[in-house]
Order: sequence, then C-alpha cells, then structure tokens
Amino acid sequence: MKLFTAEQVYAADKFTIEKQNITSDELMERAAIQLFNWLHLRMQGAQVKIHLFCGIGNNGGDGLALARHLQDHGYNIEVYVVNYSKKRSKDFLTNLERLKERKIWPNFLEEGSEWPPIKEEEIIVDAIFGIGLNRAPDEWVGNLFEHLESTKAFVLAVDIPSGLFTESVPKREKDVLKANYTLSFQVPKLVFFLPQTGKYTVQWEVLDIGLDKQFLFETDTDYSLIGKNEILPFYRPREKYSHKGTYGHSLIIGGSYGKMGAVQLAARSCLRVGSGLVTVYIPKCGYIPLQTAIPEAMVITDNEDSHISEIELSIEPTAVGLGVGMGTKEGTSEAIANFLKDYKRPVVVDADALNLIAQHKDLLKYLPGQAVLTPHPKELERLIGSWKDDFDKLEKAKVFSDKHDCVLVIKGAHTIIIYKNKGYVNTTGNPGMATGGTGDVLTGMITGLIAQGYEPLQAALLGVYLHGRSGDITVENTGYQALLATDVIEGIGPAFLDLFKVEEKVSAEEDGNE
Repeated sequence: MKLFTAEQVYAADKFTIEKQNITSDELMERAAIQLFNWLHLRMQGAQVKIHLFCGIGNNGGDGLALARHLQDHGYNIEVYVVNYSKKRSKDFLTNLERLKERKIWPNFLEEGSEWPPIKEEEIIVDAIFGIGLNRAPDEWVGNLFEHLESTKAFVLAVDIPSGLFTESVPKREKDVLKANYTLSFQVPKLVFFLPQTGKYTVQWEVLDIGLDKQFLFETDTDYSLIGKNEILPFYRPREKYSHKGTYGHSLIIGGSYGKMGAVQLAARSCLRVGSGLVTVYIPKCGYIPLQTAIPEAMVITDNEDSHISEIELSIEPTAVGLGVGMGTKEGTSEAIANFLKDYKRPVVVDADALNLIAQHKDLLKYLPGQAVLTPHPKELERLIGSWKDDFDKLEKAKVFSDKHDCVLVIKGAHTIIIYKNKGYVNTTGNPGMATGGTGDVLTGMITGLIAQGYEPLQAALLGVYLHGRSGDITVENTGYQALLATDVIEGIGPAFLDLFKVEEKVSAEEDGNE
C-alpha cells in the first residue's frame, strides 16, 4: 500500500472529482458516510454521548456531515466549532447550513471560551485540523487539546490527529490532540509509523472513500506500507526436483567468548527460513556449543580461541551474514576489513561489523552492491550521523543508501527498509520482540533468503515481514514479557504458512452498514 503525501492526496481528490463528475461536497459526503458506518457498526445506537469538535476547514466539514448522520439515526450528540480563524471552507459552510436546517446548533469555541465538561465514558470525535495544517495551532487551541485529553474520554480522530503535520514533527506535544483511534481516508499517513509522531494515535484504520483507483495505482510515492499483499508476489515456492544445493549455502561469521548465542540464533533462523546449507565461522571456543546446539549446521573455526582473528574459507558461500556477537577486538577488526576487501558476493552486515564500518568509513567502498545493513538506532547514527527528527533521519538514510548502493534495514517498532530514494514501512511485529537476540534472528533470516536467490531488497522486505509476523503469532501464546528470540525462530514456519491463509471479509450488508 502506497503512503501518499498531503499534496498527492489533494491531487487525488481533485482528479477523482473531475473524472467521476462529482462535487467536492459529494466527496465529503462519502467520507462522512464511511465515518458514520464505522461508528454505527460498533455502537448500534448506544446512547453514549458523542462530542464532535469540528474545525472550520474541510476536516471540520467532515465532522459536521458526520454529526448530521448521527443525529438522523438517533445518537446523542453535541457539536462544537473550534473557531480558530475567520476563513471557512466552502464545504464546511455547506454542512453547517445543513445542520442548522435540522435544528442542530453548534457551540462556537474561541479564545477565552469555557471548555465543555466531558465524562470519561463519553466519546470525542476530533475533526478540527486535517492534513493541510502547516503551522502550530494557537496557544488557546493547544489548551483545548490539553483539556480534552484530561477528560480521558475515547478520542476518535478524523483522517489524522489534529495538530499533527504529515511531513514534519510537532515542536510541542500539547499542539497535537492524541487519539485512541484514527480513521484515515483512503490511505494511512507516514506519520503513523515514525517514533516521534506515531505516538499520537494508538490505532488507525483506513476508510475507502472512493478516490480514483487508477490515479492511486499510477502515482509514484516515496514510501510504501509492506503487508502480506505486497510480500506474496515475490515469494519463491520450492521445486519438486531440487536438492539442498538448489537453495544456497549461507555463511554466518561472528561470535566471541561469551557471545556464541548470537551465532546460534542467526544460524538456526537461517536454516528455518530455508537455506539449503548453513556454515558458521566462529572462534574455537564455540566449536562444541555450535556442533551440539545445531546439528544441521557446519562449523569452521578461527585460529584464535576467544575471538575471530583471520577469516580463511574453504567454501564458496552464496551469501554471508557478518557481525553477530563478533566483538570489536583489534584482530577482529583487521580480519573483517580484509574479508570485505576480498569478498564480492551478497552480504548482510549487522552488530559489531556495522560498528567497525562506522569507525572506518573507507570500508564502505568494499561492500558488494546492494549489501544489506541492519542497524538499530544507535548503530544507524554512527553510520549516517545525527539527525534533528525522524524525517531528517529518513532523508539522510536515503542519501547514504544511494551513495553506497546498500539496503538499510532501520530496526524499530515499524522497521523501515530504505533503498536509494524509496522507503518501505513494515506492518508486523510487537513490543515483545524488544529483547536480546531478535536482531540476530533477523540477520540469519535475511541471509538465508538471499542464499536462496532472492534479490537483497526482496530478502530484506520478506525477512522483516516474516520476522515480525512470527513474533505476532508466537506472542499470542507467550505474552509480551515472556517472548524470546528462540520463540521467534520457532514461529518462522507458522509465519510462512500464514502467508497463504485467506482472510474472510464480512460484507457491508451483513454488517448492517448504511
């Protein structure tokens, strides 16, 4: 699913209005009906009071139109107009008149107004600011937001939480009205998935308002949301007449005294994801643990007992996962540097190998094309430098990826994969995966997929998706606190099977929608 900018959404609105020969008011009515259907399906006429706070632009017009539908169906509503400017949009005024025709008289709130009392069990609909906001709200509007949040009532945002920009980070938290749930028109917004802005909505859902499908399909975007539908097209099924050599030979290079578990996790996940053969290159101290723990893997040992000092291979791997549990001893650094200078096949770089490259940036020129780098936030900062906010981080990541022809897997709550000028936002995963070793599992998965013939970007996308989906499936039995990296490995098989499950959809008529 593509993630559109505000400018692109406005262009889609305009294109749809012209192509479908409708008015902007009719498009707004579609949005309002979808909002009403969502609420009506869940409330079924319940008389919980709904407080609708509407701005004076098109987002406010959506809110006023929703109020009309709620009133028509007997809901208990109160409407407020947040009068923050003298300018009003045409469609806002149209829907304001329609309310008055039904004898619904909104309360106009201005600077100095007394804030309305709202009970915790009631509902707030936030239709104050939409995606067109380009400056921070006035101080008194921010105070209103604080009041609404203090009520602890459920906040439902229309399209986007009010005060949140689509392409920058708010300077102050009080300038955004935090939402429990956001109903986003047609497409989600990138800000729902970034650490500094995603916190302003707990959950989100897309409502289809009938924007032109051709326009949406043909318009190129900088970012896409990655889910099952995006992953399935490049899944590679196994052939009947194949053997272990058909699916590649993965090599995991890493480990040091006290950190051999990282190599075990990476190698085991590499096998689980389907690599035909897996070899590990480790210090001597890890020989017995690795041979015992993973009988399916082969082992090559370094001359040193506690760390890697020199990488000498008697095999020709299809792909290499480099850095897990490796440590940063001087001899290790030199060994990795020499390896990178000679190695020209696909590589996944993680952990201490990333830190080594960050310390010696000249090594970047030795990375093979489309090398996959999997940094956590601090490792990313060492690579690309500090950033002022999440948007700046993504732009710097794009520049870095383009300059060094590498795939950046920026790990986080919504892992974002960057390749050159494109970004891909993952939709799977959960807080239970914030535990030691899950990054090693991901490195092994991506390495194993590349070994099987997936292009590095495809392997990164599929690996990240399956990694998160495995965590989502497994956490249902463990809970967040008890989830371990080994559990994620055990969930890889169910995650693959889940790719082919057909989700049943309930029709609007069965739901009782309008």
